[in-house]
Amino acid sequence: MPAQLIDGVKLSQQLRADIARRAAELTAQGRQPGLAVIIVGDDPASHVYVRNKVKACGDAGFHSVLEKYEADFAEQALLDRIAALNADPGIHGILVQMPLPRHIDPSKVIEAIATTKDVDGYSVLSAGELVANLPGFRPCTPYGCMKLIETTGIDLRGKHAVVIGRSNTVGKPMALLLLQQNATVTICHSATPDLGYHTRQADVVVAAVGRRNTLTGDMVKPGAVVIDVGINRDDDGKLCGDVDFASVSEVAAHITPVPGGVGPMTITMLLMNTLESAERGLPKNEAQPGQAQGMDPKPGLV
Repeated sequence: MPAQLIDGVKLSQQLRADIARRAAELTAQGRQPGLAVIIVGDDPASHVYVRNKVKACGDAGFHSVLEKYEADFAEQALLDRIAALNADPGIHGILVQMPLPRHIDPSKVIEAIATTKDVDGYSVLSAGELVANLPGFRPCTPYGCMKLIETTGIDLRGKHAVVIGRSNTVGKPMALLLLQQNATVTICHSATPDLGYHTRQADVVVAAVGRRNTLTGDMVKPGAVVIDVGINRDDDGKLCGDVDFASVSEVAAHITPVPGGVGPMTITMLLMNTLESAERGLPKNEAQPGQAQGMDPKPGLV
C-alpha cells in the first residue's frame, strides 16, 4: 500500500489559524506580536522568502517591520540596527535573512540578536538551550518537522530515528528534538560509509542534505515515517527533495511530499516562535494556554 502523505499545507493552515487567534487576543491586550525582518543585498530568492514572511505576518495579525539595505551596507551599521531592534519593546522577534554579503560576518550578526528575540533559533545560546532541554526558540525547520511527525501518531519513545545531515540549522537540532522525545537517534552524513545500513533499521528517517535521490526505496524499512527536508530540482527543472519519492512511497507508511511537506511549516514555526516570544512577556496568569508547546524544561534524561 502506498505511503500516506503528511500534508504540510493542511497542518500549516491549522496552526496559522490558531496563531492568528492567539495573536488577536494578545493585540486586544495591547501587545501585538511584532517581527522585524532585515535583508541586505539583492539575492532574488532571499527577496521572495522575505516577502512570504512579511505576508504571513500580516495574515496572522502580526506587526512587521521590513528593512532593506544595499549590498554595500556596512557590517557595523547592521549591528547597530539590530541593537536598536533589540531595545524596541514592540518587536518580539528579529530575523536577518541569509545569505549576507561577503563583507558581513553572519556569526557576528546572529550573535548580536538578543536571545529573547532569536526566533530563528540560530544563536549559540539558543543551541545551548536546546542541548540542555531548557525553554528557548527551536530552529523553525526542525520544529516544523516534529509537528509533522506528530500528525502520524507515532510514539517516538524507543523508536530508532536516523537523521541524514549534520547542519547547525537542521540536522543537529533535528537530532536533539528527536532525542528529547526519547527516540534513539543516529546522525548520518557524507562520511558515513553505508547509509542504507542505518536507514534500513530506522522507524523514522529525516533527510536533510540537499541532494536528490539520497534516500531510495531499498534503503527504507517497511512502515517507516520519512520526512524530506531537501529542496532540489530534477532533470525537468521541477522541485524535488532528497528522497526518491516514487520508490520510497511504496515502502514507507508516511512520507512528506516536495513541495507541500516541510516547506510550508518553516514560516509557520517562525510565526509560532514570534507569538510565543510575545506571550512570554505577559504575567504568568495571562499567558495563553499551550504556549511554548513542547518547550518546557525537562529533567535530565538517562
